[in-house]
Amino acid sequence: MTRIAVIGLGEAGRRYAVDLSRAGAEVRGYDPDPRAEAPAVPRVDTLAEAVSAAEVTISLVGTHAAVSVAEQVAPLLDAGALYADFNTAAPEVKSAVEHVAARAGVRVADVAVLAPVTRAGAGTPLLASGPGATRLAALLRPFGVPMDAIDAPVGAAARLKIVRSVFMKGLATLLIETLTAADAADAGDWMRGQLTAELGPDAPALVERLITGTHAHRTRREQEVRDALGLLGELGTPDDMTRGTLAWFERLGREA
Repeated sequence: MTRIAVIGLGEAGRRYAVDLSRAGAEVRGYDPDPRAEAPAVPRVDTLAEAVSAAEVTISLVGTHAAVSVAEQVAPLLDAGALYADFNTAAPEVKSAVEHVAARAGVRVADVAVLAPVTRAGAGTPLLASGPGATRLAALLRPFGVPMDAIDAPVGAAARLKIVRSVFMKGLATLLIETLTAADAADAGDWMRGQLTAELGPDAPALVERLITGTHAHRTRREQEVRDALGLLGELGTPDDMTRGTLAWFERLGREA
């Protein structure tokens, strides 16, 4: 049986821990916050207990803690173990995690989560790069985890997710801008119908999900947009739409 450690039992970490356990993996969860819960998953008191004999350690601790947690975990891992960084972070953060893990002889997979985990749990599409990507995909796919592994260094998956964010975050704020104007014109319901008709049969749920998620996760998504602007500048490509997206996130922050 594959043993998996899930470090970080926030919203996403709980779903992965529970779903992987129900799919047949042996899962141990760890979170320093005593309030964090993951029903049906053994929760241990220390990082050492969580990662003991684990073939895969999944980090879902947030960008701010990604490197410091890797520094704590990597020396505890067995030879041949994989460290999978699922955090939404810039490529340079992922590279810093790999640098830390490499000192301990641990292979890393940079994993980009391509949709909100709350929707599909462990069935959320993933993209992975780095020296551990192919092995990680082979270990997790039998548990219903859809993962594409690309032959590219750590940071590549994060980089592609940021480019994808140009569209996804831009689409969300475009919807908000359009519907805000429609409401001001006393045509909110009509406009929503027009938009959903253009976007296809699943559009009502998509529109609601994009708008609700933008408000609920504004801080994290604003940082993704800032990362996207930085990457577009690095690539030397136009960023007019993404600057508008950032302006909307900043406005939502002022109104919160």
